[in-house]
Amino acid sequence: MPTYVYKREDGSTFEMMQGINEKPLKTDPETGQKVKRVISGGAGVVYKGDGFYVNDYKNKTNGESSKKS
Repeated sequence: MPTYVYKREDGSTFEMMQGINEKPLKTDPETGQKVKRVISGGAGVVYKGDGFYVNDYKNKTNGESSKKS
């Protein structure tokens, strides 16, 4: 389920987990203030591990250029 960020009338924000097909909230369930959904950057890309190695995309021909007949 995606997490959406909402901005209250007073400028503070909160997050709400909602299904993709659910309609956006119009009021904050806790305070009753009017809210608008804010477009957020999300979590971004998370890199784990040591990264790519030189041989990850290397030709299998030991460095020789591949020749097509």
